[in-house]
Amino acid sequence: MDSDNQLSEQLIFRELYDDDSDLGDDNLPYPTPLPRSDFLTSDFTPVGYLSTLHNRHQTLEDLRTELRTRSQDLSKELLDLVNSNYQGFLSLGSSLHGGEEKVEELKVGLLRFKKGLEGVRGVVDTRENEFRQLMDERRTVRKQIRLGKTLLELDGLMEDLEVRLMVGSRGTQADEQQHDWESSDEDEDDTEDDEDVISEEGGLNGSSSTLINTRRLGKRVQEYLCIKHLQSQLDPKHPFAAKQEHRIMQIKKTLLLDLGTALQQVKNHRQTASDQMLKIIGLYRDLDASHEAVRILKGNTTSSIR
Repeated sequence: MDSDNQLSEQLIFRELYDDDSDLGDDNLPYPTPLPRSDFLTSDFTPVGYLSTLHNRHQTLEDLRTELRTRSQDLSKELLDLVNSNYQGFLSLGSSLHGGEEKVEELKVGLLRFKKGLEGVRGVVDTRENEFRQLMDERRTVRKQIRLGKTLLELDGLMEDLEVRLMVGSRGTQADEQQHDWESSDEDEDDTEDDEDVISEEGGLNGSSSTLINTRRLGKRVQEYLCIKHLQSQLDPKHPFAAKQEHRIMQIKKTLLLDLGTALQQVKNHRQTASDQMLKIIGLYRDLDASHEAVRILKGNTTSSIR
């Protein structure tokens, strides 16, 4: 069939390019039929294929006619192929025998795979839930550890400050004179700074045995503020925080008493100890008790400390 088609194509081209002029038709460059293999390449594109025909001695109309004829021939061949194999197409479904076992095996295999996949998914979900629970427990434990460290630090700071302030051991005037803001061996270096030391009798740089060190008082106030800061980080309803509220109030009262004594002595030597007075008033302000400083400076003996 291919040889007959090629022969007919050659006859058609000879008829199309038959010239009746006196130039003679034997020497004309008749174009050969387009080979079918050119259309079967994997990278075939119409534009690319037409660009390769620039040296072909053929008009555009003749090329269109040739391509149209080729299309008609292909359609006819396809129709003949379908007609010749039509019975085979119809009997294809009924000619298939067996294979049901293979299909059943595939179904069983797929069901097993699905069941196994669901089992793995269940294990993964269980492990994920366990991991989340462990992470929650870890966060809870870390939070409790931080809370415990804060409680221990708070208790340690309060205990140290209570020892320095002698909270709970002030029964007599003699005890008060031995208080840590007075001259002692523990803070000997602070008393060397004359700017922050005043005497009870001699004023600034006096020679009395009872000295008031404003720098030491400032340290005690800073320690108290650290305690208040740690207390603010705790839940007010926490049993330990609620129990320590009384201790913190006692520490504040003791600090205010010390500041009151110091301010009263500085007041008696106002002309020589003005700087110390300002520092002590600033400590009152840090304790949010400026009204106590005003009361002492006005000479009011009624304390608002409870």
